[in-house]
Amino acid sequence: MIGTMPDTTRIVSPTAPHTHTVIFLHGRGSDAKTFQDEIFESQDSKDAFFTQLFPDIKWIFPEAKKRWAVVEEEEIHQWFDIASVKDPWKNAESQREGLAESAEQIRRIIEQEATVIDMGKIILAGISQGCATAIYTLLKGRMNLGGFFGLCSWLPMAEELEREAQMLADAPSALETLVLLQHCENDEVVPIKNGRELAASLERMGMKVQWQSHKEGGHWLNEPDGMDQIVAFIRAIAEG
Repeated sequence: MIGTMPDTTRIVSPTAPHTHTVIFLHGRGSDAKTFQDEIFESQDSKDAFFTQLFPDIKWIFPEAKKRWAVVEEEEIHQWFDIASVKDPWKNAESQREGLAESAEQIRRIIEQEATVIDMGKIILAGISQGCATAIYTLLKGRMNLGGFFGLCSWLPMAEELEREAQMLADAPSALETLVLLQHCENDEVVPIKNGRELAASLERMGMKVQWQSHKEGGHWLNEPDGMDQIVAFIRAIAEG
């Protein structure tokens, strides 16, 4: 059933005729408004912002609900609770319920957006735990979107997803979605090796992955080079 988007979802309408939509998930401990403000401050090598570069794109920023965080011993915005982002596969089964619930939330947003624009013109994206949740949603939902890009992340339930992908190898599915992954070498939150393993897992599934690493940028996107590469990725999808 397709309903309205949650009240916490932030939507930035295009200022030109609508051609594409980016659904962008924030990281653990952030929220939709904060992430929207921060990502829209990012600039490319010509000092341009996303909204200036893509006036025809609608931006949707879903928000993770507050969940009890075992490590922090408080409620925070997170797509699923996790013991360690450095070793995100530790106690993986405890992540399953939150992951499934969040994946359903994102799937509903994608399906609702697909009533106003073709599924192939929707780009799913995320940073950190938001990227982990987004790629999980894409693979579990078997949706063939226009593209996927992710920053400084990992693949949750990796072995399970790889097994399922092998069974779908000959069927049109999410495996045909173009992927861009970026990670900064000086990321002190999520080690770059986790991002490399994410890229390798997706490639083993048969996905076409662009992997880009940058020396600087921390737990964020690299500016301006990383921003330039994301812009080029989106443009390539938009131009077909």
